[in-house]
Amino acid sequence: MTPRERLLTVLRGEIPDCVPVAPDFSNMIPARLTGKPFWDLYLYNDPPIWDAYIDCAKLFDIDAVMDGYFPMQYPSEQTGSGPEWELFIVFQNDERIVTQDSYLENGKRIWRKTVVVYYVADPPSYGINPEDIGLPPEPKHFVPVEGIKPVDMSPSGLKRIMGLLGDQGLVGVFLAYTSALCNENGIYNYYDHPELHEQWAVERVTNVERRFEDIMALETKPDFLCVGGSGSLVFQSVDILRQLALPAVKRGIELATAAGIPTHVHSCGPEKALVKIMAEETELTVIDPLEISPMGDCNLAELKRLYGDKIVLKGNLHTTEVMLRGSVADVIAASKQAIDDAAKGGRFILSTGDQCGRDTPDENLRAMVETARTYGRY
Repeated sequence: MTPRERLLTVLRGEIPDCVPVAPDFSNMIPARLTGKPFWDLYLYNDPPIWDAYIDCAKLFDIDAVMDGYFPMQYPSEQTGSGPEWELFIVFQNDERIVTQDSYLENGKRIWRKTVVVYYVADPPSYGINPEDIGLPPEPKHFVPVEGIKPVDMSPSGLKRIMGLLGDQGLVGVFLAYTSALCNENGIYNYYDHPELHEQWAVERVTNVERRFEDIMALETKPDFLCVGGSGSLVFQSVDILRQLALPAVKRGIELATAAGIPTHVHSCGPEKALVKIMAEETELTVIDPLEISPMGDCNLAELKRLYGDKIVLKGNLHTTEVMLRGSVADVIAASKQAIDDAAKGGRFILSTGDQCGRDTPDENLRAMVETARTYGRY
């Protein structure tokens, strides 16, 4: 089977030729392998990080699951209203580039309250208070960012990405989000405005329905739809998840299922309660990364026993102790254990916890893939 055929077989609940394997290396490893400063990819799109991921997926011959890596812009959400923002470099040295955008209003430049920090050898940090990194709220010196390569994030861009990945795997785009609250400001806003909670939940459902209409009108549709969100139970309790995010997520899964399109949840951190909700209350297709302690609270064998006939489980080798610091033998042993815990009967994709570190040895990634191809036979 090709990686694409293998994944589609598993998502249908059928048995493939071997256990699919898709380590989570959506960012740091692809960026490292280009040999370029990381800001070339994240700021200047040279190349865009999702193109670098596809190159990396082909290099290691994984069963690629591009869960929202390509940020497609929905036609119904593209507007020309509002101020015309301009992007500036407000600080730069050998280690980082800091950008801040602004617009002109009655001849006065209005600056965004936060900045983005692009690093030479790490992914960027978004939404940073400039004063927290020793910069003024409004920069005294700034220069326009030049040389950013244009990127097509329209539906035609999605078509290009799907063609570029080809049979190496599947491409998904976001439809809904399990993480309604994802930062400190969101939490404050939630408690400051209880009168708006019901409105927010309804708006999320409306947005999902509109996005789904856009998707169904596409000439080339994605292979699956993403309805997850990083750290869904980090900044939210289960009750807040149910109140704000779950109605829209359920609606998205309902629409996708009726149309025969698989759905995917990625939610790093604690996830056991989320797996239970998704398996028992929705028809979600696949969930990852099922992280173990201390990053998460999942036991793969237990989840397989409880929900393995209802949902595809994708996980869950430890990205630090096993993938980054472990030996090839450690990776092989952990891969075999995960296969023993969850492969029986299908509905399993061997993967890692959230985001393999930049310096993860290439030989460890190859050992994981080889174990799935050989030991992961049915």
